[in-house]
Amino acid sequence: MADKTILRALRGERLPTPPIWMMRQAGRYLPEYRATRAKAGDFLSLCYNPELAAEVTLQPIRRYGFDAAILFADILLLPQALGADLWFVTGEGPRLSTITGPEGLRGLKTRDDIHEVLNPVYETVKILSQELPKETTLIGFAGAPWTVATYMVAGRGTPDQGPAHKLKDEDRATFAALIDLLTDATIEYLSKQVEAGAEVVKLFDSWAGSLKDADFEEFAVKPAARITKEMKARFPGLPVIAFPREAGEGYIGFHQKTGADCVAIDNSVSPEWAAEHVQVSGCVQGNLASRHMVTGGQALVEETRHVVEAFRNGPHIFNLGHGITPDADPENVALMIETVRSM
Repeated sequence: MADKTILRALRGERLPTPPIWMMRQAGRYLPEYRATRAKAGDFLSLCYNPELAAEVTLQPIRRYGFDAAILFADILLLPQALGADLWFVTGEGPRLSTITGPEGLRGLKTRDDIHEVLNPVYETVKILSQELPKETTLIGFAGAPWTVATYMVAGRGTPDQGPAHKLKDEDRATFAALIDLLTDATIEYLSKQVEAGAEVVKLFDSWAGSLKDADFEEFAVKPAARITKEMKARFPGLPVIAFPREAGEGYIGFHQKTGADCVAIDNSVSPEWAAEHVQVSGCVQGNLASRHMVTGGQALVEETRHVVEAFRNGPHIFNLGHGITPDADPENVALMIETVRSM
C-alpha cells in the first residue's frame, strides 16, 4: 500500500509523473454510469445500493486507470442520517427540510445515531476495498460542516449561501451548535469509512469562499482542523485532503492551520500562484479547469501541460479545479490522462 502513487504524493514526495484522479469521475458524462443510474431508479437509490454504488465507482477506474477511486455517495447523506428530510428534484438538484432556529436543531439526531442510515455507504467501501486494483487508492469523503450547513439552513443550494449567513449573523449560538454537531458527526462518518477500507479522506468545503475573515477561520478552518486532528488520532498516518473551494488568500497556510496533508485548489487561483503560496507547505491537488473536459483540443493539451509544469517542483496530485460536468466528452478525459502521463 505504501507504494501507491497518491499516498506517496500525500507524504510529500515529488514524483516524476503526478498521480491523477478527477472529482465526480463517476458520473453522468459516462454512458455506463447513466445505464447503472437507470437501473437504480433514482439518485438516492443509487447512493444507498452498495453493489451499484461500487459499480459506478469502479467504472472510471476500468475505463481510464485513474490512480484513485473516490467513494460514490453525496455530501447530503449525512444530514439525512441526522434526521433531515432529503429528496432530489430532477434537473434542479437536492432539497432538504430546513434548520432556521433552535427548534430545528433540537429535532436532529445525535452523532451516534447516524450509522443505521449510513451503513450501506460503509458496505460500498468494503466492496471497493476488495475489488479495486491493488495499485488504486480508495478515497472516502464528506462535506465540510460549513458547506453541509448551508444546505441544511437554506433547504437547497443557493448562489450566495445567504440563508446560512443570515442565521450565522442573527443567531450565532444556533449556527455554531449546528456546525459543532456536523463536525462531530463527520468524524464518526469518516471513521466508519476508514474502518471499512478507505485509505484517504477528503473534506469538500464547496462554499468556503463565501466565508470572509474571522468567519473563514471560525467556520472553515477550525472544523477542518478538529476533524483532521481527531481522524489522525484515531488512525495514525491517515492522509487528509482539504478542499476549501474559492478560498483565495485563505489557501495560504491552510495546511498548517488544519493539519491537512494536501490542499485541493480550484480555478480562481493560477497554478503558479498556488505553487508559490500553497505548495510550499505540502501537497497540492488540482487544478485544470473543468471546461477543458468539454471543449478538448489543443487547449486541453496545453493547459494540462501548464498545470503539470507549474507544480513540478513539489508534491502534486493532478485533478480538476472542480467536478467534471455532465456535458464532458469521455474522449477528452482520455486525452488529459495521456498528456499527463506522457510528460
